[in-house]
Amino acid sequence: MKQDRSGKASKVIGRKVLRPRQQVEETIREAILSNELQPGEMLPPEAELARQFNVSRTTLREALRTLTSQHLITKVPGARGGNFVQSVDYRLLGAVMSESVENLLALGTVEFDEVADARQLLEVPSVQLAAVNRGEEELKRLQEIVERQKTASVDDPEIPELDRAFHTLIARAAGNRVLASLVEALHHATEPVHYLELSPEVGRETVLQHQRILRAIEQQDPAAGEEAIIEHLTYLRKHITTHQAAERDGASSTP
Repeated sequence: MKQDRSGKASKVIGRKVLRPRQQVEETIREAILSNELQPGEMLPPEAELARQFNVSRTTLREALRTLTSQHLITKVPGARGGNFVQSVDYRLLGAVMSESVENLLALGTVEFDEVADARQLLEVPSVQLAAVNRGEEELKRLQEIVERQKTASVDDPEIPELDRAFHTLIARAAGNRVLASLVEALHHATEPVHYLELSPEVGRETVLQHQRILRAIEQQDPAAGEEAIIEHLTYLRKHITTHQAAERDGASSTP
């Protein structure tokens, strides 16, 4: 309640008036988040939506573009295409963040070390929680990943996916889906294959480090897990930053 000029309390009934495009966005967003519009459901045709909202096709399309950029809808081209509602769950958080972080790195508005620091701040408690909360099925899958890594060569195209799966599964075993989404997003932005060609030596050492992390989770030893993941992330960062420095030196010396 606010006070009027006489000092009496006055009821607040006013609300911010939105522009037509914002009103369209908010109405469709609320329909998606309330499950009035279900995942996979196609929105009415654009001409019909414009008529329903009493806005121009241009205004409607601007609103739909914003909702697409927020990963709430996706546009499918073609005669049978249209605007479809995307599934909204915890995995969407990871997809949105991964894309945003990669864009920030590409634009140079954040530094690699900042992202690597954030990843470590998330992955250390992730391993600790996984050591306490992991189930037998999650443990079995982690063991299978490490066994596959032990036999794969560094140029195997499956290596990036195995590495992503290892770190993401640990975060899921921690029992927190938000944490798992964030770990997956930051791992994707900082994984070594994006920055350097892995040598056999780096590949072997990385697998050994994964084995130590896995052993700590198997033995449900959070302290050993913390030590192993810090060793692993520190090792990777050292090789990535060394590679980046060499690339910068090479570029600066090019006439």
